This record gives sequence, structure tokens and C-alpha cells, in this order.
Amino acid sequence: MNKILNNNQNKTKIDHKKNTLWKNKLSNLYQNKLALTAGIIIIILYLLAIFAPFFAPYNPTTNFKDKFFHPPTKIHFSDQNGLRTPYIYKTEVKAGWAEYEINKDKKYSLKFFDKGDSYQFLGLFESDIHLLGVEGDLPLFILGSDNYGRDLFSRILYGGRVSLFIGFVAIFITTFIGLIMGGISGYYGGFVDSIIMRAVEVIMSIPSFYLLLALAAVLPLDVSSSFRFFLIVSILAFQGWAGMARVIRGMVLSTKSEDYVKAAEAIGADDKRIILKHILPSTATYVIIRATVAIPGYIIMESGLSFIGLGIQEPSASWGNMLSAAQNITKISDFPWLLLPGLFIFITVLSYNILGDGLREALDPKY
Repeated sequence: MNKILNNNQNKTKIDHKKNTLWKNKLSNLYQNKLALTAGIIIIILYLLAIFAPFFAPYNPTTNFKDKFFHPPTKIHFSDQNGLRTPYIYKTEVKAGWAEYEINKDKKYSLKFFDKGDSYQFLGLFESDIHLLGVEGDLPLFILGSDNYGRDLFSRILYGGRVSLFIGFVAIFITTFIGLIMGGISGYYGGFVDSIIMRAVEVIMSIPSFYLLLALAAVLPLDVSSSFRFFLIVSILAFQGWAGMARVIRGMVLSTKSEDYVKAAEAIGADDKRIILKHILPSTATYVIIRATVAIPGYIIMESGLSFIGLGIQEPSASWGNMLSAAQNITKISDFPWLLLPGLFIFITVLSYNILGDGLREALDPKY
């Protein structure tokens, strides 16, 4: 009885130390204001993407045929009488090509929680409520429109669903496979280790970008964007797990000689429990940091493919294919708002890198 009580007390002390250690690490992260700000920006971007149908004034394919390359609409909050309900002025097409003039005699108030294009809210129910709208049929182009007269702000929000989540899904699959294969390789060693490591070397020798180029180029043009999304995620995950598995293997080789692992083996714990409960948790710090730093690379790769026309195809939106409308200097100089999807890519990648550095400082005692 005393032995059981002592074991329970020891286990409680160990759990308390672990909890205290993680609390200290999180406290260090909270003190890093730059990393914390980057994390908040990332959360906001994901929330905007998840709830894009509500925040976006229009569906991503809704176009206004007489409003192509429309500049961003300026929202006014006051007039000669002082503060008032936010409003915009009507713009009218001039005689020239893609030229507009403001008609200050016609004001249109913005409406909150306005009815507009219908959509499936999180796939649960149908709705037509949008955060912003305009009275009448006047279009609202918060960030301007593209060459088809589609609202750029709406397409950026919907495009974030692809560009943001393709990295998130790919790193989840990569991490899962890398942990399992690396853990098995490092724990068992011998023939199993040799087979897995040879497979890792073969996979790492394949340049993933060119593999994506080759496979995307042979796909028919009528393949759905959903299938292309699945293909890109699959290839990124297929190529990405190998590097993680190699590092995890080295960490497992080091960890399996620790006393607590030997103790688990001595009391008869099976291999699955030892790997999952005692060895792999020790790699948590590395996995968290690696995943955070790797996601931007996946986002850039998808954006690059979509930019050159081999990723997500029109009319579906992704930040990469939206940038393809700004491929010549004339369009960039005349319609600079076409570069805004690139700004979102820049902000996302920079935020992830800053957050990754912050996590490394907070979680890695060797840093």
C-alpha cells in the first residue's frame, strides 16, 4: 500500500513539474510582445478566412461588368454637418478605359448586417447576411475590383481559405507521418531503421516544387479546384514528412536511453505505449517550432503554383492566382491595388516567422 502511495505521489510531483515548466514557457512567450502580436495577426487572418462569407460583401465570383479595375471605395464618416452614418459617393464611368469619377451629389449609406449574396455558413445552414452592404444597388469595393469587376476584398478573404489552410493541413499530415515514422525508426533501429531511412533519402532527393509542376501540368484544365487543393496538399505532405522523420529519429535515439524509458520497459510497458507516452512527447518543443516555421514555405509554394497558373484555377480564388492579374508593370502602375493579395502573403509569412522565432526563444532551452 505504501509503495502504491509513493508511486502516486511521485507521479503527482512529476506532473506538477511538467505543468510548471510549460507555464513558464508560455509566460516567456507572453512577454515577447512582437511574437504575441504576430500570433494575434495570424488568428485574425484565419478567422477572416473561416467566416469569409459573412465578412465579405459578395461571393468571390460575383462580378460587376461595368466596374472592372475600379479603385478602392473611400468610406466617409462625416460631412458638412459633422459625424454621421458611414457613407460612400457614387462613382460613374468616364469616357476613357477603366476611368471613374466621383459624383458627390449622390451619397449612399453603408448598412451593417445587410442582405446580399446567399452562402452556406460553415456548411451548417444557408444565410444571406453580410457584415457590410450599401443601400440600393451600388457596389462596395473596399479594396477595389479586378479585371472582371469582382470585389478584391471578398476574393482575398475567400482566397485566404486556400492559401492559409493549405499550409495548415499539409503540416498536420507531415507532422503526423514524420512523428510516427521517425519514432518507429529511432526506437526499433536495425533493419526497420535502414528501410525507413533509405525511403527518407529517396523522398528528400525529389524536389517537391518540380514534382508539383510536373503533376499540375498534366492535369486536365477542367479538374476541380478541390481536387487540385487535395493534390497540392498530398504532394507537400508526401515530400515534407521525410525531413521531420529524420530529425525525430535522432531525438528518439537519444531519448530511448533515458532512465524513465528504461523504467517503462522494466515494468513491462508495450512498445506502443513507450513510443507514444514516453518518447514522442519529448519532441513536442521541436515539433511545435518546426511546424510554425514550415507553414510559410507551404503557403509560398501554393501561391507560386497558382500565380503561374498550375495551382488553384479561376474562378476560384487564392492569393497566388489573384496576383497573376498583376504580371506587367503597366497594370501595376495603373491599378496598384492588384498587388494587395501579395501584401497578405507577406504579412502572413512574416507573422509566422516572427511567431516561430518567439516560440523558439520561449520553448527551446538551448536557444
